[in-house]
Amino acid sequence: MKEKQMNRFSGTMNRRTFLQGSAAAAAGIAAGSLFSGAEAAAPAGSPFTLPELPYDENGLAPVISARTLQFHYGKHHRGYMKKLNAFIKGTEYEGMNLARIIKVSSKKPGDTAVFNNAAQFWNHTFYWKSMSPSGGGAPPEMLAAKMKDCFGSVKECMAAFAKAAGTQFGSGWAWLVLDGGSLKVVKTSNADTPLAHGLKPLLTIDVWEHAYYLDYQNRRADYIKAVLEKRINWKFAYANMK
Repeated sequence: MKEKQMNRFSGTMNRRTFLQGSAAAAAGIAAGSLFSGAEAAAPAGSPFTLPELPYDENGLAPVISARTLQFHYGKHHRGYMKKLNAFIKGTEYEGMNLARIIKVSSKKPGDTAVFNNAAQFWNHTFYWKSMSPSGGGAPPEMLAAKMKDCFGSVKECMAAFAKAAGTQFGSGWAWLVLDGGSLKVVKTSNADTPLAHGLKPLLTIDVWEHAYYLDYQNRRADYIKAVLEKRINWKFAYANMK
């Protein structure tokens, strides 16, 4: 792996510090986009509603069980949505689209609760799209070429992704992102998201314990390996590059 791809993000990103250097990259993510690339625009206004899963509850089994999805999607994801709607009611955020709420609240220390729930609502929606029942395998040719250019090989890129997910201390996320024209792997703590830092997310892996504990207990590495080998949605990542 090319160490330069991880140096800038060897620890968890700090929202306040990193934003100062991200203005140029921020232009690459439209404020109205829930997903980058080919995905639909974020719903504007509130109350927000829970997006449907892109597969049924058994769609990711046996890598991720229906029982995990019932709790993770049905309770955790839904819970972030409900709290977000409650927090923004009657505030400046009411009527904003989701990405705009994340970006504005990320700069206001007094609005941490708004940021956390908006970001977690966004992160989870992006996470479901980052997996597919027919996932895994080889990335599309152009994505693979980019991975080789930035990391040396597809294998090294996947190893960096797995390392970021496995070494995130406590709750958080691992991401494959575009920073300008460069493909990078980063990790964020708790609710933090590359969207707040002017980076363009391509894929994510959720490493909060509720994402895997019912199926894997404390074996986070096994969960990460199974997702990357059997369920990661390279087509989604490639669509987000465009």
